[in-house]
Amino acid sequence: MKSLADRPVNPVVGVPVPHESATLHVTGTALYTDDLVVRNQDVLHAWPVQAPHAHARVTSLDSTPALQLPGVVRVLTAADVPGLNDSGTKHDEPLFPGEVMYYGHAVCWVLGETLESARLGAEAVRVGYEPLPSLLTLTEAIEAGSFQGHQPTVSRGDADAALAGAAHRFSGGIEFGGQEHFYLETHASLAYVDEGGQVFVHSSTQHPSETQEIVAQVLGLRSHEVTVQCLRMGGGFGGKEMQPHGFAAVAALGAVLTGRPVRLRLNRTQDITLSGKRHPFHARWEAGFDGEGRLQALKATLTSDGGWSLDLSEPVLARALCHIDNAYWIPNVHVHGRIAKTNKTSQTAFRGFGGPQGMLVIEDLLGRCAPLLGMDPAELRRRNFYRPGQSTPYGQPVRHAERLHTIWQQVLERADVERRREQIAAFNAAHPHTRRALAVTPVKFGISFNLTAFNQAGALVHVYKDGSILVNHGGTEMGQGLHTKMRQVAATALGVPLDFIRLAPTRTDKVPNTSATAASSSADLNGGAVKDACEQISARLAEVAARQLNIHPDDVRFANGTVTGLGFHDRDIAFADLVNDAYFQRVPLWAAGYYRTEGLHWDGARMQGEPFKYFSYGAAVSEVEVDAFTGAYRLLRTDIIHDVGDSLSPLIDIGQIEGGFIQGVGWLTLEDLRWDVSDGQHRGRLATQSASTYKLPSFSEMPEEFNVHLFEQATESGVVYGSKAVGEPPLMLAFSVREALRQAVAAFGPGNREVRLASPATPEAVFWAVQEARGKPPASPAADTTVQVGAGSAPPQAPTAAG
Repeated sequence: MKSLADRPVNPVVGVPVPHESATLHVTGTALYTDDLVVRNQDVLHAWPVQAPHAHARVTSLDSTPALQLPGVVRVLTAADVPGLNDSGTKHDEPLFPGEVMYYGHAVCWVLGETLESARLGAEAVRVGYEPLPSLLTLTEAIEAGSFQGHQPTVSRGDADAALAGAAHRFSGGIEFGGQEHFYLETHASLAYVDEGGQVFVHSSTQHPSETQEIVAQVLGLRSHEVTVQCLRMGGGFGGKEMQPHGFAAVAALGAVLTGRPVRLRLNRTQDITLSGKRHPFHARWEAGFDGEGRLQALKATLTSDGGWSLDLSEPVLARALCHIDNAYWIPNVHVHGRIAKTNKTSQTAFRGFGGPQGMLVIEDLLGRCAPLLGMDPAELRRRNFYRPGQSTPYGQPVRHAERLHTIWQQVLERADVERRREQIAAFNAAHPHTRRALAVTPVKFGISFNLTAFNQAGALVHVYKDGSILVNHGGTEMGQGLHTKMRQVAATALGVPLDFIRLAPTRTDKVPNTSATAASSSADLNGGAVKDACEQISARLAEVAARQLNIHPDDVRFANGTVTGLGFHDRDIAFADLVNDAYFQRVPLWAAGYYRTEGLHWDGARMQGEPFKYFSYGAAVSEVEVDAFTGAYRLLRTDIIHDVGDSLSPLIDIGQIEGGFIQGVGWLTLEDLRWDVSDGQHRGRLATQSASTYKLPSFSEMPEEFNVHLFEQATESGVVYGSKAVGEPPLMLAFSVREALRQAVAAFGPGNREVRLASPATPEAVFWAVQEARGKPPASPAADTTVQVGAGSAPPQAPTAAG
């Protein structure tokens, strides 16, 4: 393979092009998994029987009443499973459970001729339950010692000694909520068995290979007897990395048992009540600063709410521990992690994969400590940035740390921060019941899968005799533009116009053993594999062209659909003609590409190594306006500079930055998952089951002025065409909004006082924070109180209660 990062003259990568399916999306002609139902005959429909208890033992299950109803064909139970009755990779997720582990847990599935007959059949199934004690909150789980999985620790230096010697020492804590993925397309699968006994599953999945493995596991088959295809997804955000497997397995089991296609598509309420969410976290911390406001030590315990089973909770926690430093050098660190086991949905991957949770802890800490140190929060952050030559607490050098400082300075200048601060001060002086504030926060996010083995990818590229090209790769398209980028990579590598390239749907019989489309790594991994396949083909074609042009193959150049020689101006060959000639010379016109990320090593037991290929950097400035009477707020303006290396597709990347930022704003300020934690009959029931009760960001939550700029001169060596990942890192730019809200709340008080702010910082939470800032008793379940216990100048009004 040629250098990964080098670009030829006039590359197709780096050109702003629309999403490859944009026209199909807006015209409604793009096909999704559930659209395929009408193309099949005699399809059965699946409906779950969901348990009305947070925790219970199934004592009986009688499907006879359901089977007596018109249109009900079969009730699937554990007795029907020919293989392993488990839908997870940890073997802790029974597909048909004998013990209900959360409210809404599906104990069996009904197959009907119509969706309505399946629904009525599910209502008729008689299930006996023996209710058992349940744990719903992180506090309950911690007090009960209910934990699961590994309990890793990231450590460097001597945190206790550094805390003891710190000029300023603070302690505190925070508990913050999860987030519902709320993708537009709910979970969907369509399964059937072909004439040869092959099980074919269409699934809305980010990880077709793992869906294939789980389906085979449940059916007692080998992987080559199951094919999984993903046309595209209407959103995923991590919620379709592990969670689709069980639904696909139910559909496949039904298809095998009945000999008919089975469709399983969840409605919105089922999707929200059956599928996992972003992990809520609880954190306790102690931090020490020197007299200049530089972090000297951090000691913390992070507890995530994993729900009823492990799912991806262990790697999510590991990434949280590896990102608690965010952009800041902390010489002495001891951070312990653990996973609570609760009677809720099994929490899973979500954009950022634990990184946002870890980073929120340090950003909340700095936002709370800045006034106690008598410092501007932005200056406190800047003063603690990584510098070249420093490394993370887990031992990875922070390469290109200077970019943090450059991006920070550039965003301050582009956002005109100094002048606007003067305007904000004047506005606040003139408006006693409204306050504005502006905050700046950075992002440093590691790119690669925590599990080193996942950092590999394959591709299959076909060039046809007419010069047209078909690309298969292992990544899935969920609206993020991965296929668009892969078309641009292939077009650049083969030197042809973009319209020469078509992407085929992702399926396991074309590219095997693929990794999930996750960890923001899919363009890096699949792009490397596509480029490898294309360069194998172009090298063969160069041999053919060299003979025609009477030059060395190394001097052949491919560009804009023509082939010529280095320095040639009067002779060229059309790409299609060259391909046709190559065919008649029996030159193979297809290739399987492969890529593995070099330079990675991770010891998960010691939490040491270099798990990331590189870090993505960014910074955001956000300005908000808060109303004291209601806690309502407006996001007036956001300015972002983000590092995507040399962008593969600028239009796609800017869209991802905008979307990720808004999704982060939703998590931090709006989206509030609520469960019934009473001791009543609905204990454990999710109360926020729809868009009417779960608040999602919309146009009204967009910044009134939104400026996004891609960091320039940012080539990343060792990555496909010098690019960087874009999917997850921008979500954490939303910390700027939360910190701006904190500073606006502080402006209602005397200053130099810690402001506690719940997360999500809903208008209600902001209202109570304003009341507290004005000296009224707190009524909000906000973060725990911080206490200064070290030496140094005391703040004007230090908190008195221990955190």
